[in-house]
Amino acid sequence: MEKNWWKEGVVYQIYPRSFKDSTDNGIGDLAGILEKLDYLKSLGIDMIWLCPVYQSPNDDNGYDISDYRSISEEFGGDSAFEALLDGIHQREMRLIMDLVANHSSDEHHWFQEARKSRDNPYHDYYYWKAGTPDAPPNNWQSVFNGSVWEWNDATQEYYLHLYTKKQPDLNWENPKVRHEIYAIIAYWLDKGVDGFRMDVISLISKRLDFKSTPKNMAFIDVMEQHYANGPKVHSFLKEMNQEVLSNYDIVTVGEGPGVNLEHGPRYVSASEKELDMVFHFDHMSIDFGPEGKYDPIPIDWVRFKEIFRQWDATNSSNGWNSIFLGNHDFSRIVSRFGNDTQHRVASAKLFATLLMTMRGTPYIYQGDEIGMTNIEHPHIDAYNDIETRNAWVAAKNAGKNMAQFLKAVHRQSRDNARSPMQWDATPNAGFSNAKPWLTVNPNHSEINVAKAEKDTSSILHYYRKMIAFRKAHPTIVYGSFTDLDPNHPQLYTYKRENAAHRFMIVHNLGDTELQWTQENPEYIFCMGNYATLMKNKLQAWETRIYQLDIA
Repeated sequence: MEKNWWKEGVVYQIYPRSFKDSTDNGIGDLAGILEKLDYLKSLGIDMIWLCPVYQSPNDDNGYDISDYRSISEEFGGDSAFEALLDGIHQREMRLIMDLVANHSSDEHHWFQEARKSRDNPYHDYYYWKAGTPDAPPNNWQSVFNGSVWEWNDATQEYYLHLYTKKQPDLNWENPKVRHEIYAIIAYWLDKGVDGFRMDVISLISKRLDFKSTPKNMAFIDVMEQHYANGPKVHSFLKEMNQEVLSNYDIVTVGEGPGVNLEHGPRYVSASEKELDMVFHFDHMSIDFGPEGKYDPIPIDWVRFKEIFRQWDATNSSNGWNSIFLGNHDFSRIVSRFGNDTQHRVASAKLFATLLMTMRGTPYIYQGDEIGMTNIEHPHIDAYNDIETRNAWVAAKNAGKNMAQFLKAVHRQSRDNARSPMQWDATPNAGFSNAKPWLTVNPNHSEINVAKAEKDTSSILHYYRKMIAFRKAHPTIVYGSFTDLDPNHPQLYTYKRENAAHRFMIVHNLGDTELQWTQENPEYIFCMGNYATLMKNKLQAWETRIYQLDIA
């Protein structure tokens, strides 16, 4: 297997609006991130993935871009970006930007022109369908609810938007569009950016017959079979790689909604020359019930292990995986997968161990390194996320029990991950001296960086140790992966090994103790999340790492 810096590194994701406010306007900014670079360096991370900071009307918090070559003044503008990039490189870290190329903002110059007339040179930069105002071209539903089609009076046509109506989909069939995107990529790489996380890149190729979906088809299947993995997606990505990406020493990771085991390897195969990694969502939809995200069901750990095992096997020889359990689009790891009350510290440390010991590049989302939890807003008006608010309206219109639905929102809303970073116990958690754009979690008085720094047994210190452990042992990066007990409903044990070393990692994924006896009493215990080990027993949410190659 070819060795690369991006395989050996650890990524830290920043949601800029919620990380650190340096101007006291309640909104995080680039100068705030610059202030905290030494903290990030102290974690041991190598790459910072920055969510979009371009000019945007913020209908979807920056994922609707109105100018791809300008940094939003809200975040500090171009000069603040240059200072941040320099600060990152001075500390020998790298910067990954977000590339949003499936759609633009409807306030982008291209779309402002495109909507004027069918003869406009920019009209073909987007997807248009004839029709009448009361009869959309098909029954497709937006990711954020409602039809994907929006009527445009000036041209008497519908335009396509798989997300909000202010995010019209770009027409990648048009070579002018593709080369506009390639020029944007080159613009940022020439500035010294070290790579891109590519938003919903699996959706850029459309099935041009735009067939309606079968009635009552689960949305996860709609995404996979109708929206994602279109007929030209791989030719588009190969062209992008050949035209621009291959000219730089960078890393690329594609967000892949609808990408499954059948499609995934083509995106990341070294021989295909498309992307380095993808984010698939097989494990991130594991608690979606029959009616989707806001109909949550318990985690099936046997299925969870199967997903990781299958993806590792699929990409073991010619590709590479992204290892993540949370980001800006999902609930907090410890609240969703662990126990954020009685066993918050233990379960947060367990998932830190899991992230750092799987084969693939690990991603940490801001705040997970201190065990930040979900936040329960008392009413829907306190939520900012457009997905959450639209889902609420749809549920209300469908006659759902709204008290029950609010509980689902508490568990699944994207705002759980977007509450401001908890730096200290002051009223606004050290995030800002002004009222934050989104409410700070009340538990920040107990869960914060300042407190964690002082406690050598904290989740924060454990993350540092786990990152250092991974970097000290190339076997954990490149070695083979073997699931030792795939059918156990609570125990997750696996080996990581190569010619040099063998390690065994043991996780108890639950609130109850487990009987467990190590295979060989001479195995060397390396790390764990409990100060005291019990003989023949794993405590609740206990994790251990053993070295097996006894001298």
